[in-house]
Amino acid sequence: MPTMVYVVAAAVCLLFVVLLIVLQRNATRLAKMESERDSILGEEMRMFNFLHHLGSVIERDINPVLLYKEIVEGLGEVLNATGGAMYILNEQGTHLIPKYITKDCPPLVGVPVEILKRSKSDSKAMEKHVRLSKLASDEGVLGAALSMGECMHLSSVRDHASFRDAFVHYDENLSALIAPLHYADRDLGVVAVVKRHEEGAFSDNDFHVFKSVSEQSSFAMGNATIHQELTEKRKLDDELRTAREVQNILLPASEPNIPGYRVCGSNTPARMISGDYFDYMEMPQGKWGLVIADVTGKGVPAGLLMAMCRSLLRHSAQSISSPAEALAQVNRNLFPDVREDMFVSLVCMTIDGPDGAVRLARAGHDAPLLFRSGSGTVERIKPPGVALGIDEGEVFERVTKDLDLNMASGDCLLLHTDGVCEAEDDGENQFGAERMEKEFIKSAPLGAEVVVESLKKAVSDFAGDRPQMDDITMVVIEKR
Repeated sequence: MPTMVYVVAAAVCLLFVVLLIVLQRNATRLAKMESERDSILGEEMRMFNFLHHLGSVIERDINPVLLYKEIVEGLGEVLNATGGAMYILNEQGTHLIPKYITKDCPPLVGVPVEILKRSKSDSKAMEKHVRLSKLASDEGVLGAALSMGECMHLSSVRDHASFRDAFVHYDENLSALIAPLHYADRDLGVVAVVKRHEEGAFSDNDFHVFKSVSEQSSFAMGNATIHQELTEKRKLDDELRTAREVQNILLPASEPNIPGYRVCGSNTPARMISGDYFDYMEMPQGKWGLVIADVTGKGVPAGLLMAMCRSLLRHSAQSISSPAEALAQVNRNLFPDVREDMFVSLVCMTIDGPDGAVRLARAGHDAPLLFRSGSGTVERIKPPGVALGIDEGEVFERVTKDLDLNMASGDCLLLHTDGVCEAEDDGENQFGAERMEKEFIKSAPLGAEVVVESLKKAVSDFAGDRPQMDDITMVVIEKR
């Protein structure tokens, strides 16, 4: 009987020991699970704090480089990484350019043997190589992540296939998380965080957190880029509006009071800045100069060339009464500063106030139309001439000549740029010279102002909703 008691007692003790061991193991396992849970919760809390901070950063008008810094350093803090880096694609999409690398981040690019040798005597050689080296968009581990379009978790960076090259050395013991940055069908670049092996490894949860945060970072960068582009566009629009206001000042504020004549001019730019212009110049001895011009191209370059041409012509017109001679002087001064793909077509005419004589020169411009009130017909006025900026001077001066024009009472002269004839409708049909001439014949007997307004309306009705493709400028001179 005592033996049975001893056996039972021993069994109870053994069971108690087993239960104690099980409880200890469960307690250890539970403590580990709680630790892992706390770690995950802490990581997720750091992630949410980072994303919240990133959102507030985007709301500010932040420099892109500072945004890159916020993202890389934020990812490093969330994942307790050794360091991180961000590489951005250049505009051509051919190379990855380092934009931000944390101070303690080991290199993520291969190091040529000569750089390794130089770094032994120059402590800055390695840092310069890493921070200044651009990579082909499909080169190395960074290019691999971009090409794949997926996040990568490398337990050993140096074992990656891109470092198996006799001319490239890589000896860092790192694990890395690398993600492509992609927004709205557009590749932006690559972001990466690294951890030295002696500091631990990235877990599966780290990888999922990194993937999520890198996607949000891509979205943030895309939004920041759009915000920056809109801000720059607004600034550019403001600058262009200012430039247009300045250009409007260069156009005549009112029509000239020329004895025996009635004049009306109009400029309708296709863009905010016009390459067309017209001008009225009061000259010595009661004469007047009138000019209409069309600079090749559109926008700011055309507007600048127009302003140069206007200034030179106004200066020349004060001392030279011949339109052709004045244009020759302008051409010689303008030619050195005109790009090869640009030139100025122009019609310049003078009206002698006391006797009303008209003299005209044409520098490669569309031929003016002259309505004869006596016959109700239209003549094309075609004196020879070469556009300004094409020839340095010799050919221009040999070809471009003055033409004396006789105008009777009721006659009407139309100067215009090619934007009138080349206006298009929805079927890409042009308004054309024939329609312009018919409208001119119909409106000319009613005076200069009516010609301008009727032609503008006719072109507008013809084009309909089709955007205006070229500047439209007209000057009409009516003999009283």
